[in-house]
Amino acid sequence: MTSYSMIKVGNGYVVQANDKCILKVGSRRRAAQLISEATGLLNALAAVESPDIAPDEPSLAREALELP
Repeated sequence: MTSYSMIKVGNGYVVQANDKCILKVGSRRRAAQLISEATGLLNALAAVESPDIAPDEPSLAREALELP
């Protein structure tokens, strides 16, 4: 899981993912908002990538398509 943080550099803030600097913004509020959005997107992506049904198991949608 990616760890986000922000550090003050001069008059702006740098958003970091793990230990990499990825974006510089002008305000602390915008940096916090970007971190929140990125965390939400990664959580949504993780939910999509790990469904409850294994790919080899038949799903109701596949069974419905195979009915005559």
